[in-house]
Amino acid sequence: MKNKLTALFLFVSFVGFSQTKSLKNSPALSDATPESVGMSNERITRMDNIFQNAVNNKEVPGVAALVVRNGKIIYHKAFGMADNQSNRALKKDDIFRIASMSKAITSTAVMMLWEEGKFQLDDPISKYIPEFKNPTLIKTFTFKDSSYTTEPAKNEITIRHLLSHTSGIGYGVIDGEERFKAIYKKAGITDLFTTEPIKIGESVKKLAKLPLHHNPGEKYTYSEGLDVLGYFIEVVSGMPFDEFLRKRMFEPLEMNDTYFYLPDSKAARLVSVQRPSKDGQWEKYPVTFYDTDYPIKGAKTFFSGGAGLSSTAKDYATFLQMYLNQGEIGGKRFLSRTTIDAILSNQTETLFGGEKGDSFFGLAYSVLRANGEDKGGIGSEGTFTWGGYFNTNYFADPKEKIIGVIMKQTQQTKGDNLNALFRQLIYQSLDD
Repeated sequence: MKNKLTALFLFVSFVGFSQTKSLKNSPALSDATPESVGMSNERITRMDNIFQNAVNNKEVPGVAALVVRNGKIIYHKAFGMADNQSNRALKKDDIFRIASMSKAITSTAVMMLWEEGKFQLDDPISKYIPEFKNPTLIKTFTFKDSSYTTEPAKNEITIRHLLSHTSGIGYGVIDGEERFKAIYKKAGITDLFTTEPIKIGESVKKLAKLPLHHNPGEKYTYSEGLDVLGYFIEVVSGMPFDEFLRKRMFEPLEMNDTYFYLPDSKAARLVSVQRPSKDGQWEKYPVTFYDTDYPIKGAKTFFSGGAGLSSTAKDYATFLQMYLNQGEIGGKRFLSRTTIDAILSNQTETLFGGEKGDSFFGLAYSVLRANGEDKGGIGSEGTFTWGGYFNTNYFADPKEKIIGVIMKQTQQTKGDNLNALFRQLIYQSLDD
C-alpha cells in the first residue's frame, strides 16, 4: 500500500508540473521562402556577403544566423569556422554557449511557477531563502584586505527586484565596481561558469550574506540575481534546476539541443571560444577565471540561471516564438498572454536607459520604446532583446512577428558590428 501511495504521489506531482493544453495550436517552426511571409529573398541574402566578409576580414571566426517571420524560418545559415585550430567548419545546428541569454529562460521558469500561485512577485526572497534576511549596504571598504563595514538596507530584496536587476546585488568578477569584485572574490562566490564541484545553492547562500550596491528597488544594477532565482526555483519546485528546465520547458518545446552540460554524444558540436592571436590568426581562448570547456568537462554541477546554458539558434528561436505566440506553441500553454504582457512591461520606470532612453527593462528583457524604433533598423516599439557574454544576441518583434538570432563565440575582438547589421538587414528585407 505504501508503495502505491508513493507512486500516486509521484504521478500527481508530475502531472502538476506538466504542461497544460491550449485552445490554440501554433505549429513548430518550419522552413519557408522569404516571399511567402512578405520578405524579399534578394534582399535577405545580402546578409551572405556581410557575414562572409566578416569572416574573410577576420572580424569573427564564424557566425550562425537565423531569421523567423510569422513562425517560418526564412534564413538559417552558418559561415566560417567552429574551431580554426582543428579546421572544423561551422554548421548552422552547432551548439553555442549562450551565457546571459540564459536569463530569459530562467525568468520564464520563475513566471511559470508564479502562474501556479507558488509566490507573489513582491514577496521578499528571504521568505524562500532565509539567508537573504536583513540585507545590508556597504558603508566603508579597505582595498588592502577587502574588509568592509555595513549598514542596514532600507528594505528587503523581492523576487521582482531580482527579475528586473534592481536588487542591489552585484556581479563579482565582471562587476563595474572594483570593491565588489574584491568582496565577491574573497567570499568565494562563483559568478558565471565553473568546472569545479560547486552547486548553485552553495554560492547563492554565500552571496546572500554580502552587502548590496544600493537599496533594493533604488537603481538598476546588472547582477547575478538570476542565479539566485535558479536556486529559488529549486526551493519552490522541489526539483533540481536543470531537471525543472528539462521537464517543464526544453522537452515540451522540443529544444533538444539546450543544456547546462552537453551529453557526450553532442560534445563535438560545441563551438570553440576564440580570440585573435598576436599574429592575427584565431586561437582558442585560454583558461582564465573559468575554463571555456565547462559545458563538456569538469564536475558539471553548477546550474547558473544567469549564464550557464548552451543552445542552438533554432532552439532559442523556438523559445522566442512561444513568446510571439503569447505563451503557446504546439498546442501547449507555457504562459498566459497576460503574463507575457507583464514580462514585457516596464518594471524599472527610468532606472534602465534613463528618462529618454531607447529601451526599458521588464521582467526578463530589454524592451524597445517608441523613440528607439524611430532611430530605425532595430525593430518596432515593443521589440525585446538581450545578448550573451560570448557574443550571442537575439531579438523578437511582436508587431512584425520577426525573430532574429545571431551566434558567435569570441572574446577580445575588435571591429565586429554584425549584431547591428543583422537587424538592419532584416528590416530592409520587408516587402509587404
